[in-house]
Amino acid sequence: MKSLIKGAMIASVAALGLSLAACDSAKENAAEDQADAVRQSADATADAMDATADKMGGASEDAMEKQADAVRASGEAKADKMEDNADKMDKTPG
Repeated sequence: MKSLIKGAMIASVAALGLSLAACDSAKENAAEDQADAVRQSADATADAMDATADKMGGASEDAMEKQADAVRASGEAKADKMEDNADKMDKTPG
């Protein structure tokens, strides 16, 4: 009985998610995909910088980690702005 209720809840959440996803246009979805790519690229670059910093030690390590944090923050900010712009694509003035 519990598994039936759990299955029904999962199905209803999945249906809700699909219905919300259907509200976005293909153009908006593509723009959001690009934002995700920017975020992932910045994270990968920052991760590589962190790995390099771990090998350096001392002040150089600290400086490199700060640069990695800045790359990550910049990528996140750019991706957030891209997503905000994508969200505005389907909004009708009114």
